[in-house]
Amino acid sequence: MPKIVDPEARRRAVADAVFRVAVRDGLENASLRNVAEEAGLAVGSVRHYFASHSELMLFAMRELTRRVEVRVRSRVEPLLASPGGPDRASLVEELLAELLPLDAPRHDEAVLWLAFTTAARVRPELRPRADELHTGMREMVERVLRGGQREGGFPEDLDVPAETLRLVALLDGLALTAVLQPDRITTDDMRRVLRLHLRSLRGA
Repeated sequence: MPKIVDPEARRRAVADAVFRVAVRDGLENASLRNVAEEAGLAVGSVRHYFASHSELMLFAMRELTRRVEVRVRSRVEPLLASPGGPDRASLVEELLAELLPLDAPRHDEAVLWLAFTTAARVRPELRPRADELHTGMREMVERVLRGGQREGGFPEDLDVPAETLRLVALLDGLALTAVLQPDRITTDDMRRVLRLHLRSLRGA
């Protein structure tokens, strides 16, 4: 009896192979052949699911976004369940910390995020997806700040658009430093800087 293959599961397995190659050897080495070898498949099998290298890269970017969103949503639920609660500040911090490379999986995600967004600068077909990644992050941060403002955690006169840009830049900068100069920053450093920034917003 022929083996039944779940196409979506196979596509995600190939995306996993893209991630492993990109983290280990750089995105420029994530060719169809190298990815197929990493996934333990023939190149023809990969082409069965992805018509081109660009299609594979776009799917991998979508899959990376999906995984981050799933994790972030798990942090949103307790925040929504505790409006105005005494633990709201720590819940907000934990939510935003999901965007920092505080452990091996999130470090790999930061490496991949940097690789994909850098590639999008010179590969127009990737640019819309990279823009979506940035837009999604900015919108999430803005919702957190506006929610905190409604609950009284941040001042009523907080300049939310400007503070959204500032907080996104802070998160981006911490992640970039952790990826490019890991010996210069620790997970404790990143948490401390994020916590101090959030405190400064509450006292603004």
